[in-house]
Formats: sequence, C-alpha cells, structure tokens
Amino acid sequence: MATTRTSRVYTISLPPELAKQAEALAKRDSRTMSELFREAFRAYSAQQARKTLEEIGEYAASRNPRGYAEQDVPRLIAEVRGQSVPARKPIAS
Repeated sequence: MATTRTSRVYTISLPPELAKQAEALAKRDSRTMSELFREAFRAYSAQQARKTLEEIGEYAASRNPRGYAEQDVPRLIAEVRGQSVPARKPIAS
C-alpha cells in the first residue's frame, strides 16, 4: 500500500553558524527542523501582513488627516459606488 505525501519538500541551505543556532533551537524546544522552519515562516508571514496593514493605515491617514465620522459613511459608500450624494456640513473639531 503506497502512501502519498501531503506536504511539499524543500531543500534549503544555511551558513554553518545559522545552522547550529537552528539545530540548537529545535533541540531546546523538542521540535523537528521542519517544525522550526514552519513556525519561522508563519512568524515571517504574520510580520509581513502587519507591515502591509501599517503601510495601508499610514496611507489612509495621509489621505484623510482629520479622520472620518459616522455621518461620513453614506457619502463614502456612494462615492465608492460612483453615485453622488449631497455634501454634508463638516463637523467643527
């Protein structure tokens, strides 16, 4: 009976010192090298997602430095949908 692999196999290379550190971490945490690298990838991926969200937030803040109020929502929805709505008076800050 043949079994099929459910994961993909990659070969990586590490400089000797980094390899030692990775092996020591895996041993310390009672993990396989595969588990260690999967977790490292997950952490890296999450870090990149956070970075992207921060960049989007900075861009949005630069486009609207005063922020939006709840009464702006219908106008913004209409703008996105390509409709026009009467402008509302700005709220004094």
